[in-house]
Amino acid sequence: MRPAVATALQDHRLAAVDALRGFALFGIVVVNIAYLASGYRMAGLAEPAFSAPLDWEVRWVVTVFFENKFYLLFSFLFGYSFTLQIDSAAASGSAFVPRFLRRLTGLFLLGIAHAVLLFPGDILATYAVVGLVLLAVRRITPRTAMLCAGALTLALAAGFVLMACLALRGLDVSGTVAGGAAQAARSDAALQSSASMIISDHLHKLGRIVVLRVLFQGPAVLAACLVGLAIGKRRLLADPERRLTTLRRIQWVGFPVGLAGAVFYAHSTWSGGTSAYHMLGQAVDLVTAPLLAAAYVATLLRVLPHAPRLAAALVPPGRMALTNYLGQSLICSLIFTGYGFALVDRLSPLTVSSIAVAIFALQAAGSRVWLRGHRYGPVEWLLRWFTNWRRPAVRLRARST
Repeated sequence: MRPAVATALQDHRLAAVDALRGFALFGIVVVNIAYLASGYRMAGLAEPAFSAPLDWEVRWVVTVFFENKFYLLFSFLFGYSFTLQIDSAAASGSAFVPRFLRRLTGLFLLGIAHAVLLFPGDILATYAVVGLVLLAVRRITPRTAMLCAGALTLALAAGFVLMACLALRGLDVSGTVAGGAAQAARSDAALQSSASMIISDHLHKLGRIVVLRVLFQGPAVLAACLVGLAIGKRRLLADPERRLTTLRRIQWVGFPVGLAGAVFYAHSTWSGGTSAYHMLGQAVDLVTAPLLAAAYVATLLRVLPHAPRLAAALVPPGRMALTNYLGQSLICSLIFTGYGFALVDRLSPLTVSSIAVAIFALQAAGSRVWLRGHRYGPVEWLLRWFTNWRRPAVRLRARST
């Protein structure tokens, strides 16, 4: 048995889940770096300094293939891992609820610190709140979980359609939530300044982002978590090779429908159309993005058994997902804000995306080296200490030969 697989089994983890989590980390840094690198992107606008055809092509590629897909994948895995934690607690005879509540508290505190200090688009605090819902409905049947996820998604899409209709009648709230060009320029100036100015700008953005989290992204995250919960209860990722027919069907539906919706969403985002058109694009994306994310999952699950090098590249960063997620924001903050080089809005979209790829490659290599001698990533170790109220082992025990 290969060492990476043996370690995964020893820790009651699934290598496929870790690989999917590593893949999600790659997509997340490609998306998030644009918002970390520019105050305009956080306001929903293109960076005015970069309007060449190549700049627009990069924006389109990221929007079509990455945006709103990978946080759903991460959320799905959060719900799936929830079932693994329940099983682990049952096997060890430990009390699950108090441990999970402490874990959610730790996630929430990390998320708040992350949002204030590094990136107001943090998702960890949202997971902590959604985790309370998962805890409350943990005995839900897989079928009911899937029905609730579908209902949530359709309700959110209907909400965006309603907002589009209101915008057509002159009641447009998108500017209030996203801000505008003047606000983006002020944000750029603050991000290039001192630490206190950076934190102040983050706090200002959080006031608007909380509205989006509560009304829109939070329910979307919950829907994806419920799907993960249903899949976890049925152990459908335990042996993907036995479900090739299902995976093929997901690909056949997910790619054409998901990509069509993504193209429509990208056009509504970047074509310069009305706010109503953009809201309609959001509604379409809410329904179709999960299908494209599912097609990505199905493809990776089919490919991984035949691509050991790909698995070897994705599993280590996936096992250190929390450390790497926070590390991505830290590295980007050092590059783009006054914490470091203050290059906000000075690099083209292609350069920014290339930096994202380099960051993930660095994290993949670093994670592999770290896990040769450590059981957990640094932040995972701290969260485990907080969750269990005891100091976990740091290093791997020497294996007998």
